[in-house]
Amino acid sequence: MPTEQMLTQNIQKKPLISFIVTTYNTPSDMLEECLKSILSLQLESWEREVILIDDGSQLPAITDLEAWQDYIIYLRQSNSGISAARNRGMDMATGRYIQFVDGDDLLLQQPYEHCLELLRTMHPDIVSFRLTSKNVNHTEKYQIEGPIDGSIFMLDNNVRGAICSYIFKAELPINLRFSVGTAYSEDEEFTPQLLLRCEQLVTTTAEAYYYRQHESSATHLKDNCHIEKRLDDNLTVITRLDRLADTLHGTDREALRRRVTQLTMDYLYHIIQLRRSPQETELAVKKLHDMGLFPLPKKNYTRKYQWFRLAMSTKAGRWIMSHFMPNLS
Repeated sequence: MPTEQMLTQNIQKKPLISFIVTTYNTPSDMLEECLKSILSLQLESWEREVILIDDGSQLPAITDLEAWQDYIIYLRQSNSGISAARNRGMDMATGRYIQFVDGDDLLLQQPYEHCLELLRTMHPDIVSFRLTSKNVNHTEKYQIEGPIDGSIFMLDNNVRGAICSYIFKAELPINLRFSVGTAYSEDEEFTPQLLLRCEQLVTTTAEAYYYRQHESSATHLKDNCHIEKRLDDNLTVITRLDRLADTLHGTDREALRRRVTQLTMDYLYHIIQLRRSPQETELAVKKLHDMGLFPLPKKNYTRKYQWFRLAMSTKAGRWIMSHFMPNLS
């Protein structure tokens, strides 16, 4: 009996949520603001676990975090990329739920505590919330939907690819990890596979995560080398998910196929925006055709995707898009 009592106490003291923060040469003021946003949440100390993975920063991140050392678990690894850093964090996490946070971003207290309340009251597999580029705590009444099966949701809705917009049960990604070597689109590969494993997804309109946009962030790097890597990674992820869909059945298969088509349209959009060349667009279309991903199938998309699919279905439409769309951004 003493053994059973001790086991019960340990279960009760298991953290509600593990926050996995990844950093690589993040300015110390941004990183401190990120950690403060987590530690300011209305959570008992035992309910949270903050794991900081330093992906080989030139100066160890812990150097400027003396005031926070008692509240975090710090691990420094050789520079291996954000996928490897997140995988390491998941392997270390002991919480019932996991939240990824990039070290230059932060959580917005009031809307995020709303998400925590959904965890406590509904006990879902995943809570999905919104990201925002504005550091503002919105307090309006949020719209909540679910719980719903993740595959059914993905079959009928656009999916937010960014994994930082999800709190998910730590047990869901068993045998699922981020692909190391993919510097872009690693979320787009991980997130739909996570949703396929989800039986109870709850969504909320709360804008709970502040995504800090700045010129040094990966998606803002515009030199040819980074553009090439970004487009190659986009296509690699599309190919992997397409192959995975071939192994699935029923709703799971249809849901992932829909997501693959959306990512293919996103890829073509990026070709147009970043290459700014009708010839490059036609080469991309030919490549996708050879892979069996073009023409784009007609599915239940939102109006934006329906319009884009229609425009890309003809060479004339692609020519117009390639000439005029980059000027609209």
